[in-house]
Amino acid sequence: MIVGERKPLREILESLSPYREVLVLGCGACVTVCLAGGEKEAREMVALLRLKGFAAEAASVERQCEREFLMPLREKVPAFQAVLSLACGVGVQTLSEVFPGIPVLPGLNTSFMGAPLAQGVWEERCIGCGECIVHRFGGICPVARCAKNLLNGPCGGSKDGRCEVRPDRDCAWQLIYDRMKALGRLEELLVVQPPKNWGPSRFGAQRKIVREDVRR
Repeated sequence: MIVGERKPLREILESLSPYREVLVLGCGACVTVCLAGGEKEAREMVALLRLKGFAAEAASVERQCEREFLMPLREKVPAFQAVLSLACGVGVQTLSEVFPGIPVLPGLNTSFMGAPLAQGVWEERCIGCGECIVHRFGGICPVARCAKNLLNGPCGGSKDGRCEVRPDRDCAWQLIYDRMKALGRLEELLVVQPPKNWGPSRFGAQRKIVREDVRR
């Protein structure tokens, strides 16, 4: 899921300073799961904004990233001077496209795609490189989880299973080794992996996926 956290209140207040009537819009998808931008967080933000003198109101939709879920807001949104979106960056941009006449401001900092480890703890697991290769490494992604993105074994700098760059993190290649050993596939790590094709990744240009079999 996409993980984010609320922007500092000071930054939010600064971005909202030209406006008084604000709709705080939560999202029922990823940001609800990571406790950053769901219906509950939207209500809490409204309470804070009202204390600061804003005429704020809370609302929430199932997914801000899909236009169909925004359609019920067509009459509500124009009644406000601005919308504070508690969705990820995709939701903010979709809102801006659907309501081009209303300023849409981000209330969260979108961080990464990750998995929950414990209550209140998430860890990045995928960078959306466009060419998934986790099957070669026992289901562990060295692109996202190795600080050096190494595809052909560890760097040699890890210690006690911890990353050289971030000692508070597990060494991805230690995890890969342990997983492949448990699977009886250690010999596969002797295969030299070719250079990664970064063409499909986010470093090339804006990406688009078209599924002709489901297009209307």
